[in-house]
Amino acid sequence: MKNEAGIRAFGAHLQRLREARGWSREVLAQSADVSRMTVYRIEKAQLAASLDVFLSLAHALEISPRELMDFTQPLK
Repeated sequence: MKNEAGIRAFGAHLQRLREARGWSREVLAQSADVSRMTVYRIEKAQLAASLDVFLSLAHALEISPRELMDFTQPLK
C-alpha cells in the first residue's frame, strides 16, 4: 500500500464513528450495502475503500463525505 499510514488513520476514524453510534460492523455493512468483511478490512487497514464504498459508508452513517474524511493522517 502506498499510503499505509493514511489507510490506518481512516480505518480507525471509521471504527470510532461506527462505535459512537453503538453499531456493530454488521449493522454498518447492511446500511452501506457492503459485506461485514469489507468493513472489518477497512477498519483494520487491510483494504483501502473504493470511492463507491466510501460514499456508501458516508451515506449509511448519515454524514457528508467531507466529515468521513475529517481525520488526522500521520506523516510518513
